[in-house]
Amino acid sequence: MITVKAISRQAPRWQRELARAISDPAELLRELELDPALLPAARLAAARFPLRAPRGFVARMRKGDPHDPLLRQVLPLAAELAPAPGFVTDPVGDGAAQAAPGVLHKYHGRALLIVTGACAVHCRYCFRREFPYAEAHAGVGQWRSALAYLAGDASIREVILSGGDPLSLSDQRLGLLLAELDRVPHLKRLRIHSRQPIVLPERVDDGLLDLFARTRLQSVLVVHANHPREIDDTVRAALARLANAGVTLLNQSVLLRGVNDAAATLAELSEVLFAGRVLPYYLHLLDRVCGAAHFEVNESEASAIMEQLRQRLPGYLVPRLVREQPGQPAKIPVG
Repeated sequence: MITVKAISRQAPRWQRELARAISDPAELLRELELDPALLPAARLAAARFPLRAPRGFVARMRKGDPHDPLLRQVLPLAAELAPAPGFVTDPVGDGAAQAAPGVLHKYHGRALLIVTGACAVHCRYCFRREFPYAEAHAGVGQWRSALAYLAGDASIREVILSGGDPLSLSDQRLGLLLAELDRVPHLKRLRIHSRQPIVLPERVDDGLLDLFARTRLQSVLVVHANHPREIDDTVRAALARLANAGVTLLNQSVLLRGVNDAAATLAELSEVLFAGRVLPYYLHLLDRVCGAAHFEVNESEASAIMEQLRQRLPGYLVPRLVREQPGQPAKIPVG
């Protein structure tokens, strides 16, 4: 008889690490030697949007520092519960852009599939923290209608896998989906948006690299790092494996108060990313989702930071500062 422990041992390392992620605010505070007085507020905020942080990512945080920029991205705070004018449940208009179950079609030439609601890490500023994943993602049971929509529109050249985090899918499920996408003749590019190579670099294993090798689609992986300390040796090794496999690597960040709202920090991030063979792509102004108001950097501050950044870096290392506005045909450049 196969036991639960045996199944656990047979699972890929990344899935075992994912299962060990910290989800209890008390454990996170203990691990980082933080004041237990933070616990009541953390529990209240986590009741609305759960805590999740891989242990490898937590290990990059400074112990005893409640303002650590990596910790700030995952620690539930009382500020999330305060009402804020203009902050809503769907700040980027995902609901209005749903063209089929799990298919968001906002921009010409590309469509996005919400393939899972699962993530390795729950970022407190996530613009989809209120997204209705149960009824609006292209899970296994909904692939047919999503694929039919993609096949029926020859103007779609690029498919974007998003979520949640699409790399939360097992290699088997992801492979099945990629095989179906390969059969849509007008698709040319596969783009995957994932935080996992940053927070859970174990995900970049032989199985994942084999999937990229087998698809006929040109593969682009957009990772998500906000601070240079997110990139440690394990992440650099994972990124190198992806680059050596021929995957184009881009990064998108969110401009976050108390995390990366300084030109020096963003310049270091760009340098560290490029050394890891990742090109800085977008720097997003905060999407105004409920619970994230304390992260917002206003547009004038953001523009001033970008001007300083342009003075520090060559142009190819300067990400584009953008805002997403519902109903617009593209991201809106800022500053």
